[in-house]
Amino acid sequence: MSENRLSSELGTYVETRQEAVEDRGQVGTITVKGKTHLNLIGRSMILQLKESFEKVFEIEDLRTIILTGWGNASFIGGVDIAEMEGLNEKSARIFIRELHELCSTIRKARVPVFAKIRGYCLGGGLEIAAACDFRFASPSSKFGMPEVRVGIPSVIEAALLPRLIGWGKTRELVLLGTMLNADQAKSCGLIEGLASEENLDQFVWERVKNIFDAGPNAIRLQKELIQKWERLSLEEAIETGIDFFARAYETDEPQRMMQSFLNRQK
Repeated sequence: MSENRLSSELGTYVETRQEAVEDRGQVGTITVKGKTHLNLIGRSMILQLKESFEKVFEIEDLRTIILTGWGNASFIGGVDIAEMEGLNEKSARIFIRELHELCSTIRKARVPVFAKIRGYCLGGGLEIAAACDFRFASPSSKFGMPEVRVGIPSVIEAALLPRLIGWGKTRELVLLGTMLNADQAKSCGLIEGLASEENLDQFVWERVKNIFDAGPNAIRLQKELIQKWERLSLEEAIETGIDFFARAYETDEPQRMMQSFLNRQK
């Protein structure tokens, strides 16, 4: 296991860890420690997080990434309002584009990204969680997009929410500022799983281990294909899938894994 800590002048940091799973590859864990117990983020933290993901992408044999918040009070409690209050039209555009670039970096990861959520997951924090492939949470978690209550709309990766939870529930979050508890988030599909506070780490780890039962190349192809599915028409998505199926046979991974499967059947 290796560890790297990136510090900033604001007293916030991102901690990254690398852990091997037997001899089958590596898991990168990124932990956000933002301002106050709510893990609020600002421009410095946004840039740190993007840099951390890019560094984790460089890990040899990387199979998956876990993103979580420091402590139990908050995953990411949103963007620091004190910092946003000082923005003007020009700096606001720069600021929100940098947050989008972070979310885009997460979405473009060549391996699955798991969000492990305890406590508050609000505003920009929820957009970051939505950019992950999976969201697993504890009963203490609370989800919301309260931006309109401080005079700004919910933007950038909030656009992912209708695909996850539907238009009606999205409108509740972004227009009414409704807060969802863990059970409500699970029932509407915002999170994929819910586990007790003490069991959440193991709960997430059991699902992470499923990645290691699959072919590394197949997982990366599947992630890339899912991203294309989001943009293509149904017919285009089907045709693109034919190309990706053929690409899988550019390596010997299908033959090796299928032969192993057939041997187990015998």
